[in-house]
Amino acid sequence: MALTSDSEEEYYSSPEEGGDDDDRLSFRTASNESDNDAGAGDDADDDCLYGDSDGDDDGMYDEYEGDEEEGLEEVDEEGEVLDEMRFTATQYAVLTMDEVRARQEEHTARVADLIALPPGLAAAVLRHFKWSAQGVWERWFSDEHKVRDAVGLPPDGDAVSVAVNDAPLTCYICFDAHAPGEMRSAGCAHFYCRGCWSGYVRAAVGDGARCLSIRCPDMGCSAAVVRDLVDDVADADDAKRYGEFLVRSYVEESKRIRWCPAPGCDRAVEFDGEKCTVQLDAWCACGHGFCLACGEEAHRPVACDTVREWLEKNRSDSETAQWVLANTKHCPECRRPIEKNQGCMHMTCSPPCKHQFCWLCLGPWDKHDGGNYNCNTYNTARAEGKYTEEELRRAQAKASVDRYLHYYERWGAHERSRQKALEDTAALGKDGAQREAVAAAFGVVETELDFLEEAYRQVAECRRMLRWTYAFGYYLDDPAKRDLFEDLQSQADKSLERLHECAEKDRAKLVAEAAGEHGAVADKYLEFRPRLSSLTTVARNHFENMARAFRDGLAEVEVDPAVAARRAAAAPPPPPLDDDDDEDFFEELRM
Repeated sequence: MALTSDSEEEYYSSPEEGGDDDDRLSFRTASNESDNDAGAGDDADDDCLYGDSDGDDDGMYDEYEGDEEEGLEEVDEEGEVLDEMRFTATQYAVLTMDEVRARQEEHTARVADLIALPPGLAAAVLRHFKWSAQGVWERWFSDEHKVRDAVGLPPDGDAVSVAVNDAPLTCYICFDAHAPGEMRSAGCAHFYCRGCWSGYVRAAVGDGARCLSIRCPDMGCSAAVVRDLVDDVADADDAKRYGEFLVRSYVEESKRIRWCPAPGCDRAVEFDGEKCTVQLDAWCACGHGFCLACGEEAHRPVACDTVREWLEKNRSDSETAQWVLANTKHCPECRRPIEKNQGCMHMTCSPPCKHQFCWLCLGPWDKHDGGNYNCNTYNTARAEGKYTEEELRRAQAKASVDRYLHYYERWGAHERSRQKALEDTAALGKDGAQREAVAAAFGVVETELDFLEEAYRQVAECRRMLRWTYAFGYYLDDPAKRDLFEDLQSQADKSLERLHECAEKDRAKLVAEAAGEHGAVADKYLEFRPRLSSLTTVARNHFENMARAFRDGLAEVEVDPAVAARRAAAAPPPPPLDDDDDEDFFEELRM
């Protein structure tokens, strides 16, 4: 829930950022030095393409016969899979904004009782330790004086968050005299009138979340200004904004809670522990999934480090540079990269160079134009494996780009397919546009279509998981683990494609046949429903098994001999190269 609009305040995740003390009326914040002394610097730290089905409709399910047996065999694993999924769901809680406020107040009240401070000051102490009760417990009882000094509490005795003058005093900001009860202090000896306090708080709130760290206006005083005092002296709008910053601080400075990053969602997700340090996908009530450890989109079963590295690679300009190297040639004179955009081989470099050369051999064009044309001459040195440094560099860059594009294309294609599955899920959901029509075509009530919605949800989840395995595969170097990885990925992909084809194509066929063949469609529906449910279970089990293998670091690197034989049989032998093929290969290197 970070602020992104230019008209809104910049949120600082650390309470010690920013602030000038030059103007007495400007708000004052806690210093970095005091926080460091108290140890508050703890580290917070493509659409699916299916093969066309041949044959009549009665043979619609023949190709799935073997998979039905496989599905029935794997149903026994369903209980274990569901238990693991339920356990994951209990590791976090989704909170609304009101629930976040209630959790913050409850948290603050417990710590206030523990250290015997008013709730406003207890909240300041908690925030100093990133809202960690454990941190408060360890530091407060080991060196209370140091914590008091860092937070802005009196060194000893009872601390109060708001003090009222009991005698006539002069406000040292506006220099007006005020009767008893008309002035306030932050528990210190420096009293100011309500008007000056209100302006002071307004200036602080207007500068953003740093208002949570303001201190007494007196330059020599470090007393903390907390929620109790703000509510007493500020107007309603300023007090409300201060409260919003405080709630956001509870989420954004905590190690346990994260805002849902979905646009427009104001819910938060709380981890059931001190801090989530390993990959854990959480699903908000809005339907968005993200990792509690790194904050990126849900990426099970791939580790956070791999995801960060992959996304950074996609965002960087390095691949553009690699493309330039693979698809352009340098001018032999000025070394400027040139891309060929016309059919003629006569190249002219742009001014001021204007060097003319041949695109194929990079030799000066005047030699070609003068009759000494030798680009067609076979290069014996290359046939012996002797290449220039530039030719080798270009060939390596082209291979690197091709490898990256292989994984990136599949990573993106599965995401597009996942989005389509989500659209189908919504269309077949309880309020979906297609649900009523499909139910009528099948001759059943709408409530009996939950299995279809579940299948599409499983498709979307499997697409997401399979998508991220390509990021993992890009960085996997161990040949033994790669064999196991590719076999797991292949089996999961196979089960997913069968599920998606059954849910999409077979369903479409049944709906298309609905007109005038109600009896036949009803019979086929009775076959379609258990088939789709079985394929849903098979896909779920395949992907959960793959996730376990990823979690264990692909420890089972010994591939089954039958699997190895199947993989070897599926790989076609390389075709023999003749002289023309050799020439084409080296021509590609030159191009």
